Amino acid sequence: MSAVPSAHDKQPVSLEARLARYPAQQSSLAAQRVLSYREADRAAGRAETRAENLALPLVLLHGIGSGAASWVQQFDALGDSRRVLAWDAPGYGASTPVAAASPATQDYAEVLKEWLDVQRIERCVLVGHSLGAIVAGAFAAAQPDYLAGLLLLSPAGGYGAAAADVRDAKRDQRLAMLSELGPQGLADKRSGNMLSANASDEARAWVRWNMSRVIPHGYAQATHLLANADLASDLARYEGRICVAVGAEDRITTPQACERIAQAARTRLQIVPGAGHAGYIEAPAAYTAIIDTFCRASGA
Repeated sequence: MSAVPSAHDKQPVSLEARLARYPAQQSSLAAQRVLSYREADRAAGRAETRAENLALPLVLLHGIGSGAASWVQQFDALGDSRRVLAWDAPGYGASTPVAAASPATQDYAEVLKEWLDVQRIERCVLVGHSLGAIVAGAFAAAQPDYLAGLLLLSPAGGYGAAAADVRDAKRDQRLAMLSELGPQGLADKRSGNMLSANASDEARAWVRWNMSRVIPHGYAQATHLLANADLASDLARYEGRICVAVGAEDRITTPQACERIAQAARTRLQIVPGAGHAGYIEAPAAYTAIIDTFCRASGA
């Protein structure tokens, strides 16, 4: 395991106000489905940034309790140098849910491919956080030619390789919690687990804001996805550039668990000191540096 510098930055007072610079948009997909997303592409219209305009697009996939809006700090930091897009996964935001009640990774990976095609993205750097890493890994295994690099942040491994009783118990526990608490209750009671003990109040509020906006049906489908998935198996089939990183204080996808994912991916694990599960929110400078360095190496 290798370490990267810690960076617990002071958060802006109103990330929600900054988000207005990146309004939600929608792509029309086949069969009258839509995919909602947010985008930063400030370099596109500037002739003096020709080299930046040639930079690979960066595509960001959020976790189970979040959405496209959670990446606003990365939009701010990276949108000047490349096109940055973050989706609302199927069943999140205004995105049409997948058809299956208990979906598999390929159901989400197929939507991702269709959306990239609509966006005319033939090659990109793909970043997945937590559950988003499961989708990213499945996409990488199925569509490696689209990727110049795959970066997994605090990846969830899924329970697809676990015993059936373990898999069912994990799924049913999360579904029961959703039924009991609802999105706002989840945000109020569970969002603190996403961060380290030293996270700022602004980071806590931003994680809570994003979690409170999940849609129950989409969250339930994502819970089934988590139960059905086996990220390590998908990564074993991907031979492209890959990096795995985790916060040292991550209590959800622990450094030990992420080390196993990194081993399956045949790469070293990067550890960010002091950061929790939603590290890209509470320590944006450190995580943005990881993303930017990986993008530049992938595009070289």
